[in-house]
Amino acid sequence: MPDSAANANIARHLALMAAAHPTRAALKIPRGRTRAGDIDYLALTFAELDAEVSAWCARLTTAGVARGDRTLLMVRQGLPLIASAFALFRLGAVPVVIDPGMGRKNFLACVARSRPTALVGIPLAQLLSHFFRPTFRTVRSRVTASGSLTARLTPPSSQLSTLSCQTAAVAAASDLAAVLFTSGSTGAPKGVCYAHGQFDAQVRLIRETYGIGPGEIDLPLLPIFALFNPALGMTTIVPELDPRRPAAIDPGKIVQAILQENVTNSFGSPTLWRKIGDHCLAEKITLPTLRRVLCAGAPVPAALWQNSHAFLPRGQLHSPYGATEALPLATISASEIETLKSETENPLGACVGRPVFGIAIRIIAPVDGPIATLADTRELPCGKIGEIIARGPVVTQSYDALPEATAAAKISDLPVSHLSTLRSQPGSTAAVWHRMGDCGYLDAQGRLWFCGRKAERVETSAGTLHTEPCEQVFRTHPRVTRCALIGLGEPGRQRAALVVEALVSDSGEARRFARELRALALEHTHTLPIKTFYFHPQFPVDVRHNAKIHRLTLAKWAATAKGYESDPKK
Repeated sequence: MPDSAANANIARHLALMAAAHPTRAALKIPRGRTRAGDIDYLALTFAELDAEVSAWCARLTTAGVARGDRTLLMVRQGLPLIASAFALFRLGAVPVVIDPGMGRKNFLACVARSRPTALVGIPLAQLLSHFFRPTFRTVRSRVTASGSLTARLTPPSSQLSTLSCQTAAVAAASDLAAVLFTSGSTGAPKGVCYAHGQFDAQVRLIRETYGIGPGEIDLPLLPIFALFNPALGMTTIVPELDPRRPAAIDPGKIVQAILQENVTNSFGSPTLWRKIGDHCLAEKITLPTLRRVLCAGAPVPAALWQNSHAFLPRGQLHSPYGATEALPLATISASEIETLKSETENPLGACVGRPVFGIAIRIIAPVDGPIATLADTRELPCGKIGEIIARGPVVTQSYDALPEATAAAKISDLPVSHLSTLRSQPGSTAAVWHRMGDCGYLDAQGRLWFCGRKAERVETSAGTLHTEPCEQVFRTHPRVTRCALIGLGEPGRQRAALVVEALVSDSGEARRFARELRALALEHTHTLPIKTFYFHPQFPVDVRHNAKIHRLTLAKWAATAKGYESDPKK
């Protein structure tokens, strides 16, 4: 397979690292404990990982997987995931990656819609594919992967440089690279079509925005982010974490890995890093090697911003803003949050920072239906809450096999006559704006403020309430960690209410708690309409980040649950 200076294939970065730094550690996967109690890792150099990818290329080619084949990956995090994914990129095949914990119904629907022609999976996945044969009817090639995180195809120090698939297939920037699925936090999960050029742009923006240099060590708490590390020149430390149950994380194990391996970088949700941070504070532990923690998936709580200074003595917490369809778009750091405190006494929403280089962000008047072109939008002035749209090199162009969803989420700069052509080309790099599905505003300094998901806004007869500005008021209560603004009734005539994640022993305690919450509501104009409070023992949240609250699910629950109305003056 010829290489080219114009090759946008992300797999080319691994071969370059293997040639430039063959003995540098590329990947470490935990496999137990030593007698001394240290984590015992299987470690591969960049040369060994490159050879492992080549061995996977040979296995895939023998099984009939070829350029352009959509290949469903049903393997565990660790060596099989990284090696098989890079082998697919190298061959010019298209990995299809679906979250393992989204539930059987959603998972099977995603498989059917993505129409994979090949399956790389652990034995259980292969069995499921036969059991649900109609869903997997398009699969014609099957490759079995080991269920072990450390399973390898090559012997230690292997140099399989003679394999014919060593060089990455030439890919144009617009060629389809992968189909990655959204978390489905406010609807059914959707496959996002990623072009090779968008992966390249992500690598470039992440490196430049956060100053990531070769030789750094990363511990990604979301497995898919490990795929960027060879391109960034970083060593990947696979965390001891079950991606199907991220909330069950043992923070002690994560902290041990960071300290033992001198980790410099990590990505994870606010929920996971709150647990890790709380553990550090309780045990009086600091993480001096960490230069940065990227925290995304939901707004970062005020307590985590504040506490991060204590456990990151030489680093900073950052919060990149974006989505599966477009990331990163904007970013903010803990030091900028501190500056904001002195500038803004009562913030409205969560500041997610300024747009990163090359990204344009606008706020438009909210529209519930599709918007064909940018000429059909009305841009709002600074400080006015509206719908967030973004454009730039990391913005994907379409969803997979969902033309209606694509039409609803994308706004073109092209004339209407060109739209059908745009939407029929999944890897197109034509200029489109992505509708984030979020509401927010830009301030006078050009910073973006997040106010909540558009689908979760509450529309009362007196006006619209947004989740984040309202919820941040109630999170100041010492007993409130998570809460959710919901609307009861039909949009336009909804009654605003708040659900708090809390255990209450009886109705008397619930009424007292509700009075305290109502007293907070009365302190702010935008929370005055919230008079009814519900208490839920455990919020439904997304599997990927364990941070995005399913507010629409809570609204359905509240329709038949007991709520408490309160007036603290009585």
